[in-house]
Amino acid sequence: MTTITLVCGKDGVLRSCVAEGHAGFAAKGHDIVCAAVTMLIRTAMQVLSETDGVTLHADTAERGFLAFEVEQAAGEKTERLVCITDFLECGLQSLQSEYPQFVRLQKQTRI
Repeated sequence: MTTITLVCGKDGVLRSCVAEGHAGFAAKGHDIVCAAVTMLIRTAMQVLSETDGVTLHADTAERGFLAFEVEQAAGEKTERLVCITDFLECGLQSLQSEYPQFVRLQKQTRI
């Protein structure tokens, strides 16, 4: 199972995202569920990394683990971070609904 944890502030601003484990839907390298999770998170990471005023720290060092943390964001980027949160949450909830035995989404709110 792939477990994804989204951590947001009370204002909905994305602070971090961690995905761990292989979904187990199919063999590694052929798993459409893992591929979908990976594409959603990598797209969010790419958009954030190309956003002026946002500093991102990412960890993609090993298979079955993908994480990033928003280290700094200028005040006017709050709306964009909330949008990325909504994008990830919507896409990952959809995968969890369709493949509940392979994907688990957790959302945490921190001050």
